Amino acid sequence: MFVTISGWGMYRSASRRAEEGHTSDQWARWIIPRVALLCLCQLTVNVLLNVERGGRFEWHTPGVLTLLAISAAICPIFVRTSKFLRSLMMIALCASPLILGGNAGQDLSWFERVDAANVEDWFARLLWNGTYPVLPWMFFVILGTLLHDFTHEARMRERGIVLGVIATSATIVMSVTEDVDWALTSGDAVLTFFPASMPFLVVSATLVALLMGLLEGREVSGGNPLMGSRLSFLEPAGRISLSIYVAHFAVLGLVALAMDGEPRMSLVPAFAVTIIHTAIGISSTI
Repeated sequence: MFVTISGWGMYRSASRRAEEGHTSDQWARWIIPRVALLCLCQLTVNVLLNVERGGRFEWHTPGVLTLLAISAAICPIFVRTSKFLRSLMMIALCASPLILGGNAGQDLSWFERVDAANVEDWFARLLWNGTYPVLPWMFFVILGTLLHDFTHEARMRERGIVLGVIATSATIVMSVTEDVDWALTSGDAVLTFFPASMPFLVVSATLVALLMGLLEGREVSGGNPLMGSRLSFLEPAGRISLSIYVAHFAVLGLVALAMDGEPRMSLVPAFAVTIIHTAIGISSTI
């Protein structure tokens, strides 16, 4: 969701500038600060939750923010690319886990996935076997651009969601008939996050498109969103979402430092802590 919405927002901003007829110098002034800021924020996140202090990242680990930095750099190209061509790119990215096969790093442990012994390894983590590599995670950025362009084509979006629901149902049937887990963070399951499997991409895209459509309600046709103005209190958080994302890693870093060497928290306490500190972060912006 975060990657898709980021792609939607960057594409919207780039589209507006393309309509204004930005020159090459103006595009550079738009791209360079965004790429630099996102890379700096990724470095900050890595330092805040560094493995040397009980965290989860090496200081040089590519992550979701480096993915967004690449997206910002190439977004002007997406603006000049047709919906049909971007749809083909999205299909190719969706199939990339199958094409990559073992190169996607199914056998990598977490700490191998976030580490790089040399420049070659670092680019591999960035492009195809890291936490949020370009292949296949650019899929969600392009999804965001298409959701933007299909805003006023409700029938096309509905057809996509229907096909996605059918595919999602097929993954559930596959899980039951083959007696494997439906979804795991990593391991032997139909849907896996690290690395992102093809079924995970399809199911996630379906849920994102469905949720965005539900929340929009009749807003596109001049009516009201699903819950009217009851969610408007979240708007300030949306304007500083990157700040919230980075700041919450500072909290997690303190927790990791305090719990370094301690037994891992069970699911319920860990979930409760996550929800509470997220709610505090959002409420502080209101």
